[in-house]
Amino acid sequence: MGELAARLGLDELSGGAMGIGRALLAEFIGNVLLNLFGCGACINIAQGTTAAPDIVLIALSFGLAVFAAVSAIGHMSGGHLNPAVTAGMLATGRVKVARGILYIIAQCAGAAAGSGLLKALTPERAAGKLGVTGLGNDVTELQGFGIEFFLGFVLVFVVCGVCDPHKPDSKATAPLAIGLTVTLGHLLAVDYTGSAMNPARSFGSALVAADWGSHWVYWAGPIAGGVAGALLYVHGFSAPAPEPNNPRYRPVAADEKELKRLDGKNEDLA
Repeated sequence: MGELAARLGLDELSGGAMGIGRALLAEFIGNVLLNLFGCGACINIAQGTTAAPDIVLIALSFGLAVFAAVSAIGHMSGGHLNPAVTAGMLATGRVKVARGILYIIAQCAGAAAGSGLLKALTPERAAGKLGVTGLGNDVTELQGFGIEFFLGFVLVFVVCGVCDPHKPDSKATAPLAIGLTVTLGHLLAVDYTGSAMNPARSFGSALVAADWGSHWVYWAGPIAGGVAGALLYVHGFSAPAPEPNNPRYRPVAADEKELKRLDGKNEDLA
């Protein structure tokens, strides 16, 4: 029984309640910010519900919201902010089942709270559907699933790449890379599916607006794509561990060594 509990991650809940609690709070707050600022960009206060969506504005708002949230809370929870990312980490064994389930609950609760705040702060005449994701004109549910699959795929594939433990140099730019990937997905897919990329983001908007049209697309698509992206990266593209006798190449260190060599020879570089 103890071995099963360890595999499911139940030991993390009993042994580190403070740590898991902070991680869940981080995921909650991150999704509050995502739905408040990202979905807020879908609303046009000046022109109301008749205004056409500004795709660039929406894409940048979601990307910057993710960039800001991951930068702020990534060290606490890993900065998943998305059930598709959590599902990918579960599939590759980087997160245990109990933590993964709690993360998804916290993400959905945070997204619902963010959309609730947005509704409370927005004039009713302009609120519309509060950024609810929906299929575009003549886009079928199967096509929507395909779009959301590849949105989840590219996001989690990039997350695995920039968070690869054997690529420490990429960690500094990880929040920016992840945020720009979210922007990329929105630039493509806003007209197709509303570009959820994130089941929790769609859940929060749908719950507050009471609009559940084709909602399964926004869970099945990103999660299936996220699992596929994570498995492909981990089993096909993971960076190799550095060998003890062959340390990883560091261009900065090499440059400094070369400068010292040149200085020792008193070479005139002018």
